[in-house]
Amino acid sequence: MQETKVMIIEDHPIFSKGLAQLINIQKIYVVVGEAKNSAEAMDILEKQKPELAIVDLNLGDEDGLDVIKQMHTTNPNLIILVLSMHDERYYAERALKAGAKGYIMKEEAGNQVIDAIKTVLSGKIWLSDKERAREEESNIDLSGENVASGKDEISSLTNRQLQIFTLIGKGLGTVEIAAKLNLSTKTVDTHKEHIKIKLHCNTSQELRQLAIEWSSKSN
Repeated sequence: MQETKVMIIEDHPIFSKGLAQLINIQKIYVVVGEAKNSAEAMDILEKQKPELAIVDLNLGDEDGLDVIKQMHTTNPNLIILVLSMHDERYYAERALKAGAKGYIMKEEAGNQVIDAIKTVLSGKIWLSDKERAREEESNIDLSGENVASGKDEISSLTNRQLQIFTLIGKGLGTVEIAAKLNLSTKTVDTHKEHIKIKLHCNTSQELRQLAIEWSSKSN
């Protein structure tokens, strides 16, 4: 039986090695590459042609959602599974829209990760029972198309707004966020104003405090 080629995109080497070991002992899978960023990922994708990519959303200076979109555009047949510490309530729907076929949190046991791999490789969507129930309740199309907005206010943020909100929660100011995301400070400030409106924050201090509290809960 031919082994299924798997690549891992994860910027923590110890976690990546442990995940690779978990996958390789299954015998039916083989990890053909481990990447820390999009450049390394695209290189592995071109040279090794894996069938499955397991992606973390937290990739240092890069946004994992952007990496997923890039890979999905380059190779629409690549099956992508997100394995992340970020709360699925805010990221699972976004990951599916970006091109992923499943979302599982890092806190899950190893056997759950293997089950998720088997599920997405069989052509089905993998979500936790809790997240699937929430999305079905919100009438969300689990194919990732025409996804309805949830009632949660943070879920109403766009991907860029959530990215900026997350960075605010990490203590970054406008200038630092602009440099990190290659945006102008004016663009970042405009996004901040829109975020304040959506999250009902009257001041930048309120927004910063909310972002810090949210960041501490979601990580």
